[in-house]
Amino acid sequence: MRMTGRVSGRKSTVVRADRRDLCLDFINTLCWRGSASPSESLHGIGDVLEWCTANGAIEADAARAGWWSKHAKEAATAFAEAIALRETLCRIFVATTAAPLTGTGEARAADLAAFNRWLDAAPARRRLRRAGDGYGWEVAEPRTAAPGLLAAVLWSAGDLLAEPMRRRVRQCANPECRWLFLDDSKSGTRRWCTMSVCGNRAKAHRHYEAQKRA
Repeated sequence: MRMTGRVSGRKSTVVRADRRDLCLDFINTLCWRGSASPSESLHGIGDVLEWCTANGAIEADAARAGWWSKHAKEAATAFAEAIALRETLCRIFVATTAAPLTGTGEARAADLAAFNRWLDAAPARRRLRRAGDGYGWEVAEPRTAAPGLLAAVLWSAGDLLAEPMRRRVRQCANPECRWLFLDDSKSGTRRWCTMSVCGNRAKAHRHYEAQKRA
């Protein structure tokens, strides 16, 4: 649901931003990070826009896909920024998983500085508005830079790092996968991104090794 208004004299849109793990999903657009052939989901700004709208990070009309298709230079710059942002967030959260029980893993100063620059360039969350069956943040419509398009991702990352839930950020124990996820298990000892994929692969591998030794 789009709501028009004025934010600093410009059109506005409402961003729900109601998923605390949105930033992890964005990081995971590059799959199988530990393998010899990682799988990339984002190949251009069109893929970034599609991911944003599919995940509620922006609304379809605010994405202005037609504008991007006519401005190749700006599109290339924004796409490069989006990938750089993703990889910076990945390094920050991987550092956090180094101390999973306390969440005290320390990100590199350069990565934290870069993240703060992007966060500062993102639209400010100044006002709540009704959006569908909930509420969202009213912000200026995204323009021609990654921090505007990925504002919800940046907010998600900042909020997650600043709250105790950062202690539940895990990296899949499959060395080829390395997917990041929030551990929602009661024990807080979940090891796999999904039991149906990486967990079962590990079980099958252990069974195979046991059969070889038998």
